[in-house]
Amino acid sequence: MSTPASSGALAGFAPRLLHTMLKVRDPTAMLGFYCGRLGMNELRRIEFRDQRYTLIFIGYGTAQDPQLELWHEWDRVLPYPAGERYGHIGIGVRDIQAVCRDLAARGVRITRAPGPMRPGGRVIALIEDPEGNEVELLAAE
Repeated sequence: MSTPASSGALAGFAPRLLHTMLKVRDPTAMLGFYCGRLGMNELRRIEFRDQRYTLIFIGYGTAQDPQLELWHEWDRVLPYPAGERYGHIGIGVRDIQAVCRDLAARGVRITRAPGPMRPGGRVIALIEDPEGNEVELLAAE
């Protein structure tokens, strides 16, 4: 039985599925597949020069719709083994600080406290599901 989001633990925080992330070795090939063959569009790209990686967000529709995030580490030569390609699920929430306090009180493991990824950037937090999978919470814009 599914529980509607309007009655779940995060109901008051307007949760919204934003993206899921895949780690990729060859972004050109992946864009050719997802955009060229499957009809997605590149919606935005963020480069982290000091850390040497790029995030490419693609999807059907606009930046407000669910997306696939392609994470490319510039120095990666070998493909990621199966099981290491998946990154995280991104969920947007209002009042990320309160969400994390509420989740921690419910026994959810917070692996990264809310804070910006880069100066002036969007505030995120990381939590774990019961099997150790990463879930990224992003402050609603």
